[in-house]
Amino acid sequence: MEKQAGSLYEQVGGFDRILELTRRWHELSLENPVAAHPFEHEMHPQHDERLAAYLAEALGGPKLYTGGYGDETSVQRLHAYNGVHVELDEACLTMFDQALSDVGIPDAAALRVAAYFRRATEDQRKWSRSDALVPDGLPFNLA
Repeated sequence: MEKQAGSLYEQVGGFDRILELTRRWHELSLENPVAAHPFEHEMHPQHDERLAAYLAEALGGPKLYTGGYGDETSVQRLHAYNGVHVELDEACLTMFDQALSDVGIPDAAALRVAAYFRRATEDQRKWSRSDALVPDGLPFNLA
């Protein structure tokens, strides 16, 4: 297998492909009775675009998220204090992996993105308790 040049962001196909990925993940999650839960409630109207900006930056692309939406602390605080929900996480991760395939992310890049997304999802569990304190100034979670 040939080594791919460029950042993971470039290997994935850039922002438009990442936005396609986030939209497909959202669609798939709504179709899954377990994964649908967080998507069935009021979400930011540009959730998919914001997630795409976050992923673009995490994968080595432009600083779209920190340049316009917030920092790692704000992301963690958005997702914190909801308890540990492994079954939900696993369903969402399965839908994310399916979305990677559906939008045609190359296999080597898809494996790396999937591993990153799993790690990021599991890392959020440290802020799951209602008394958890998400500190200011967390470093951006890069792939």
